[in-house]
Amino acid sequence: MTMVNFTDIYSFAPYHLLLASVGIVIILAHWAPRFVSTREPAAAPLLILLGMASYWLVPGLPEFPDPRHAPKPWEIVSELTVIIALFTAGLRLDSLGPWKKWGATARLLLIGMPLTILTVALMGSTIGGLTVAGAVLLGAVLAPTDPVLAGDVQVGPPQEGKEHPVRFTLTTEAALNDGLAFPFVYLGIIIALQGLHPEGWLAEWLVVDVAYRIFVGALMGTCGGWALGQVLFNVPRHAVLADTGSGVVAIAGVLLCYGSTELVEGYGFIAVTMMGLTLRRIESAHRFHRRLHDFCETIEHALTALLLVALGHVLPVLFADLTWTHVLMALILIAVIRPIAGWISLVGSDLSGRDRLIVSVFGVRGIGSIYYLCYAGTHMEFTNELDLWVLIGLSILLSTMLHGFSIGRVMDKIAD
Repeated sequence: MTMVNFTDIYSFAPYHLLLASVGIVIILAHWAPRFVSTREPAAAPLLILLGMASYWLVPGLPEFPDPRHAPKPWEIVSELTVIIALFTAGLRLDSLGPWKKWGATARLLLIGMPLTILTVALMGSTIGGLTVAGAVLLGAVLAPTDPVLAGDVQVGPPQEGKEHPVRFTLTTEAALNDGLAFPFVYLGIIIALQGLHPEGWLAEWLVVDVAYRIFVGALMGTCGGWALGQVLFNVPRHAVLADTGSGVVAIAGVLLCYGSTELVEGYGFIAVTMMGLTLRRIESAHRFHRRLHDFCETIEHALTALLLVALGHVLPVLFADLTWTHVLMALILIAVIRPIAGWISLVGSDLSGRDRLIVSVFGVRGIGSIYYLCYAGTHMEFTNELDLWVLIGLSILLSTMLHGFSIGRVMDKIAD
């Protein structure tokens, strides 16, 4: 008769220990702030910090995959998170007009973002000693305002109204600049592959990676939003699908739009943003829009929490290569480059001086940066990849801390 070893049966499985640890971290990050404030908790920085604490304090905890050596899981989860966040951002906007209020957004996208990319790239090559390809990629990865972690500065849910110019500008910037940063990610990859010889690749980059991919992304998203609107609200007219509240069908439509756009070499991030903007115009007063927003936001928050806890867990590993140069560069990006680039781009806009300052300062870095660096890393091996990951991880940590712990009071000011 075989004896049962009860020690084996009741031993701690590392996987279950990891699940319990993640659960505790997420609960604490949202619950603990309630003891000191009645505001919406600044969970993002706490998720990262508590994730770091679990790495050090919980013995036997299995490690999350190192994104430098296993980028694919990080790429997939961050991509899904950004897709949902961009669609949700487009869905939030109750009114797109008058077109004059897009002036500040256009300035941030056409002036502020390229200026940020250029300045960060110069900083990377001079202070950081990065290659030209690595410096360009660093600028492209860190330039966009993150649509995931910028939720606290965006407009409210559909049909809520009160779309303050600051919130409208930050929402539309975050919704569009992720897709518009992609040409510069490709530029970094091209330079790494072909060298700094623009006569061999500049024309193709401008025609394909800039003009064609942006146009196709916008077209596919607009058509996809209209088509999904017909499925949800108009066909069949006697049994409207939107009345069932089935948000999963809309999510399926978003994935279909994103995937099909990528198949025809368009920018899927631009497509899902345009899809959200277009769908919101169809039967705009229907209560389904609010239910769909809440459904998408729940998925977004769940994926974000898991990613941030995982990021916190791997930061101690990444920071083994941390130097004071990395710290200096991250601080310059957050405290100097983004605010100055934002301020310069908004000179002459309709925003007041205070509003211009808020928009310039609150450009949080986040999940999109993780996706872009994973995407580039899966397509080729960069000389400075270790430095890039340290800088990305540190920039996200500092950005979520500086912005997350101050955003509540600052946003209260614009309502005064």
